[in-house]
Amino acid sequence: MAKLKLGPIIDDKPVKVSVELPAALHRDLAAYANALGREQGQLISDPVKLIVPMLERFIATDRGFSKARRTSSSGT
Repeated sequence: MAKLKLGPIIDDKPVKVSVELPAALHRDLAAYANALGREQGQLISDPVKLIVPMLERFIATDRGFSKARRTSSSGT
């Protein structure tokens, strides 16, 4: 099996998530939102809204995950 960027996940049931971000990560997220807003010519009022697209992008570009998904799909 391919080496993934993330380790094992204990429970994968959908849940509403409340996360405390380290201050430095929140500052980086806000700076990213500002840079993205300048690049796209629009204001991103809440940098937290970037978290879901960032996670989606991370998963979409994780080659190990894509390979594992294809292997799992073809095996069933």
